Amino acid sequence: MRAMPIADDTTHNDAETIAKTADFVRARLQNEATGHDWWHTYRVWQIATRLAKQEKADLFVVQLAALLHDIADWKFHAGNMDNGPEAAKAWLAQLPVDQQVVEHVCRIVGQVSFKGAKVADNADTIEARVVQDADRLDALGAIGIARCFATGAKLGNPIHDPERRPVLHASFDEYKKSDTTSINHFHEKLLLL
Repeated sequence: MRAMPIADDTTHNDAETIAKTADFVRARLQNEATGHDWWHTYRVWQIATRLAKQEKADLFVVQLAALLHDIADWKFHAGNMDNGPEAAKAWLAQLPVDQQVVEHVCRIVGQVSFKGAKVADNADTIEARVVQDADRLDALGAIGIARCFATGAKLGNPIHDPERRPVLHASFDEYKKSDTTSINHFHEKLLLL
């Protein structure tokens, strides 16, 4: 059974594209164990859809970007920020999606990720800000705590080391290369959201 938050005013072709994209992402992320899985994506999709309606953002762009935002997360691809947008583009190239929409969605996929405490957000459209906010909302609360420890374990980060102090990273490169702990991640990101 597919619970779909597809907007009421979505055209049939757009609804079919969103449904196919949801099925693709679900199959690809179903057993991902770090909390960047299908259910994280699903929650971001639902939240982003609600926010897009409130903010009068492009629902089609927002839904595609929310679904594809973690399709090839840089944290699990050697820090390569291009993998996510490239994976999104490769998927969307198979569908009847306007090139401007593809470019917008891929740009959002590249912008959503947190890049460091002292790094300015680069979400440059209302659609990007909606997806980014939805993603960050899912990093809060009990689910966010569980996702933090699951990701830390996958990346080989210890839970806590009192010798390592939190760092408020001044650049994304510094953030990507950080030797941190799961507890420090709260101070370096989650408590700042």
